[in-house]
Order: sequence, then structure tokens, then C-alpha cells
Amino acid sequence: MKDSVVLVTGAGRGIGRGVAVELAAAGARVVVNDLGTDAAGGGNDDTPASSTVDEIVAAGGEAVLNGADVGDWAAARAAVDQAISTYGRLDAVVNCAGFLRDRIFHRMSEQEWDDVIRVHLKGSFNISRAAAERFREQGSGAFVHMTSTAGLIGNFGQANYSAAKLGIVGLSRSIALDMARFGVRSNAIAPFAWSRLIGTLPEETPEQRARVAKFREMRAEMVAPLVHFLLSADAADVTGQVFVVRRNEIFLMSQPRPIRSIHHGDGWDVESLRERLVPSFRTGFTPLERSGDVFSWDPI
Repeated sequence: MKDSVVLVTGAGRGIGRGVAVELAAAGARVVVNDLGTDAAGGGNDDTPASSTVDEIVAAGGEAVLNGADVGDWAAARAAVDQAISTYGRLDAVVNCAGFLRDRIFHRMSEQEWDDVIRVHLKGSFNISRAAAERFREQGSGAFVHMTSTAGLIGNFGQANYSAAKLGIVGLSRSIALDMARFGVRSNAIAPFAWSRLIGTLPEETPEQRARVAKFREMRAEMVAPLVHFLLSADAADVTGQVFVVRRNEIFLMSQPRPIRSIHHGDGWDVESLRERLVPSFRTGFTPLERSGDVFSWDPI
């Protein structure tokens, strides 16, 4: 990563901050992007991003502040332009920006839906689309996007977040396919990490306190080494993949593929479907599970 230039969104706090600090320590020059909103997406404060820049510079690294709203097309392009005008190039993008507006589905408002989709999914598109032009010209580049097991598996009260995060997987896969000819790679990571986005979990009962204590062990900076690796030349042949990081564990996730099929030579009608579809497929149906049901053991 020595002398490479990386734009990290949402780098004022949490995972984004950990990634920015790790990459800078490895010699990268980092554009630290963060609008400085609260956990629900409100407000605007450059203090968190400035703090990340100060930390990097104090450690002998190079970083510059960018306060662009990634959900805004023009602002996202300006962030990419700043990287190029400041450092002369752009080698990688890490999309971490986001916030939560949790609500059970039948009570979720249009605004709660739109706001989360705008930052997580559209924001990842905006930044990546702007960077893609530069990557195409130079014949190289790498993306890492933060997805979530809320999208890959499911969770209560997060339809907006889950849809955005699963959409990011499709976005990453499409980037990998469309830009492979230009030497550009794109991968996604679903991180388990303690951050302000889960910092409001209740701690009223012993069980809740024990759960939160386990989350606290999964520090945000523990995600950064995998990001670092995926952006490096050592991962030159890794693209279009989805990983999960949970404390000291790394998982490679499956992606949708056919698991079984049925055939009817005369074509299907409701009667034949009634007779054969459910009995043939039932053992292959995916159960209604949440992330915690699938990752049901304590983090290692």
C-alpha cells in the first residue's frame, strides 16, 4: 500500500476510522471522508473526520479531510476529484459510510426507507461510479464495500438497512464483472464490530449485558486487516467475493446458485405445482433466520 491513495467513506468513526488508520500506517495516503452525522443520520460535524486525520498525521502518515455527503452525486464526484488533485491519483475506495433508521416493517416510513437507501446503497454507487472513471483510465483499482449479515441473512426491524446492504452485494458483483477487463477488483465485507450503530443496544438484564459485552470484544479495527489485504497486490486475483469478519474469524460467504430443480415435460399448471413443488423443494427451503441464528456461537 506504500504511496497508494485510498478514499475511505465514513472514516470519522468505527470501521471506517479503523480502516483509514490501518492503511495510513501501511504507507497509504488517505482521503478521510465523513459528513459527521449522528447514528440516525442527522447533523453535520467535521470533528470525527478531523480527529481521524489528526491521528494519522500524528503517527507520521498522510491524510486529508473530506466532508462530502456521499448520497449526493456531485459531492461524491468532488470527493474523488479531491483525492486526485491532492495526491495525483486514486488507487482504491472503501465504502463504509452509513447510519441506521430501524423500524418494524409495517411501521417504517417512506423517509426512513429513502434516507437509509440513499446513504448506504446510492452513496456506495456514487463514490464508486466516480472512481470507476479514473480506474478505467489507469487500468487498475480496487473497491471494498461494507455489507451486513442483516442483508445476507436477515434481521428484525431493518428492512431498509437489509435491502441496502444486500443491494451493495449486487453492486459489488456488478462492478467486479463490468470492470475486470480494466484490472479493477471489487469485494464486499460484512463486519461484526462494536460501533455507535449498535452502541444503543439495551443493557437492562444480565443476558443483555452479556450480549453487549461480547459485541464489545469485536473491535472495529479488527476488520481493517482484511480490507488492507483485499486492496493489496497480494489479492490481485480476488474479486466478486463476499466475506464476513467476526473478531478473529473470517468467513467466505456463499452466493445464490440453484440448489435443486423440477421439470414437467407438458409445462406447469397450478395443479401440477400443487402436487410437486413444495414436496420437492421443502427440504431446500431457507428458514426464516436472523443473523444471530446463523452465527449462533460466541465470537472466537
